[in-house]
Amino acid sequence: MIILAFLGFVLAFVLLFKSADYFVDGATGIAGCLNIPRIIVGIVLVGLATTAPEFVVSVAAAFRHHPEIALGNAIGSVICDDGVALGLAAVLAPTPILVSRSLLKRVGIFLLAIDGLAYLFARNGSLGRLEGAVLVALLMAYFVILIRYRRPRSRAVPCDADMPDPNSGADRNQTLKRPVIQFLAGLAGVVVTGNIVVESAVYIAEFFSVPEIIIGSTVIALGTSLPEISTCITAVRKGEGELAVGNILGADVLNILWIIGVASLVQPIHVDRDVINFAFPFMILIVGVMLGGMWRRGRLERPTGFLLIALYVVYIVLTVTLFI
Repeated sequence: MIILAFLGFVLAFVLLFKSADYFVDGATGIAGCLNIPRIIVGIVLVGLATTAPEFVVSVAAAFRHHPEIALGNAIGSVICDDGVALGLAAVLAPTPILVSRSLLKRVGIFLLAIDGLAYLFARNGSLGRLEGAVLVALLMAYFVILIRYRRPRSRAVPCDADMPDPNSGADRNQTLKRPVIQFLAGLAGVVVTGNIVVESAVYIAEFFSVPEIIIGSTVIALGTSLPEISTCITAVRKGEGELAVGNILGADVLNILWIIGVASLVQPIHVDRDVINFAFPFMILIVGVMLGGMWRRGRLERPTGFLLIALYVVYIVLTVTLFI
């Protein structure tokens, strides 16, 4: 049975990512046909969709009364995104990645602030619905501020040029048909596969007597962070290093506000204080090292990348040593 659980876990992840692709394509297609501004698609729809694996797995875990997996997945994803995804991006980039200091100042300070706030909420070993509502409200405010800041340059996402004119009755319905089907199929796929991932993870955790939050913050977090890892590596190879940095900063914000916030709204989270007082400070440490390494010279260099990877390895070793 344990072998079947591992096989189901891996297969579910593969199908989860494919479903998430359909979900993203469908969401952006619908937005384009309805003339929704590009900036809203980029900041809200695509931003949420790229963290769809983390979100679906975490919310499914909360619904199935395993909120520890949800919290571990969110914290572990931030650590993995910064340590592995951005670390590898810095190491593999042919030249140092130039980063806007104004971006770091605006988003970096906000990221550290919400990390500290989430830790403050969780220090007593629990995250209730009130704390979750505060985190989600902060996310909504974050979106509003970003959209208003970028509004002068907003424009609608175009529909597929090969499709009929979306402004005419029957043609509009025909144009919407494909993205709607993609959206619904992707949504169904991520819901089903997300539940399979959770069930497999719970079985594995119980079989090896490993705390669920540890499974969430290591194995599941690494798996759900694969889109960010592949995106960062692809971006630096194409000379779009700042895109990789922006992707990780945005994903970190969503992991804290969106994933932890919604998961705790669905089901209050109760976790051992020792785990909380290890995982959250380590997350804040690696985020601080990432931001500090870029702020110092306005670029992300290879030595910082190696340091981030080393910190992730330390995190895994300490997690296994202390809690397994």
